Amino acid sequence: MNFLFDIGHPAHVHLLRNFAARMKNTGHQILFTSRNKPLNIRLLKEFSLPFISIGNVKTGFWQKIAGLFYFNKELYKVARRYKPDVFLSHGSIYAAHVSSLLGKPHISFEDTGNKEQVMLYKPFTDAILVSDSFTHNYGHKMVVYPGYHELAYLHPNQFRPDPGVLRQYNLDPKDNLIIIRFVKRNATHDFRHPGIPEEKKIELVEQFSENNKVLITSEAGLPKQLLPYQIKINPADIFHIMAFSKLVFGESATMASEAAVLGVPAIFIDSTSRDYTHEQEVKYGLVFNYSESPQDIDEAIRTGLKILSDPANQKQFQQKRQILLQEKIDVTAFLCEFVEDFIKKRS
Repeated sequence: MNFLFDIGHPAHVHLLRNFAARMKNTGHQILFTSRNKPLNIRLLKEFSLPFISIGNVKTGFWQKIAGLFYFNKELYKVARRYKPDVFLSHGSIYAAHVSSLLGKPHISFEDTGNKEQVMLYKPFTDAILVSDSFTHNYGHKMVVYPGYHELAYLHPNQFRPDPGVLRQYNLDPKDNLIIIRFVKRNATHDFRHPGIPEEKKIELVEQFSENNKVLITSEAGLPKQLLPYQIKINPADIFHIMAFSKLVFGESATMASEAAVLGVPAIFIDSTSRDYTHEQEVKYGLVFNYSESPQDIDEAIRTGLKILSDPANQKQFQQKRQILLQEKIDVTAFLCEFVEDFIKKRS
């Protein structure tokens, strides 16, 4: 059987890579398609996943509209040659449209619920897999599972932190490591969300670096004062560093959730939380969400410093993680079972 995975974001590579590897190891064919995003391509190469790039990313409203037709055409050309039996993605409009044109099923994950995106892919999608923390209702196509996307690759069945990876970057697992993540605000769900102002970025790094080792990972350009803190690592290694960190602070919901499932406290700066980070905050106490207002950012910094001030907090967050893991599942294992049952019912 031929599986085609369409990738829009680096996190989608992680979400689907373990399932893809299992399919390949059991004799199936796999192929990833992606827009030409450097981090997407690097991760696909890092995990030895066969892929085809179908063009450069489109930015701006009219470019994105044009891109809808362009990427549909390019993906259709690839699919005609590859002949996939099943398409899988995270909310890919292109995979949904092309699978429908070819009369093949499309299975999609969803966790953000962007109306304009869902509206364009839902009619052409057979199953939409969502966490039990998800608050939207997509009717009979929706399949609910107890987990988060990040548990497809960071569940203990899928990932073991390796302190040796840190030593490759001259880092010590015993150091007070803090990861700070800044993002580019160009996704559809980032509209009207300006992010952390530059002066606040400098201020928060200065405060956290007084007694800790700050490591910045950033999609956006950094002010020169922060460049010495920027880490340049193999992106596949970030989870090993995160697992030994004392705090993750930043603008990425995905990275906040990754930290949470690893038992690392996460402070997430965004004026709207996601369903999954909201649950991780309210139910498990692993995420702290603050808006982008100067007052809230100041409060977020104080929360981070308070967490770091007491070493006993780290054990408490690991205990919270154990509660989470008792209630959530290995999402890759779930996907394997779901796809197997899905194919049997269609055959």
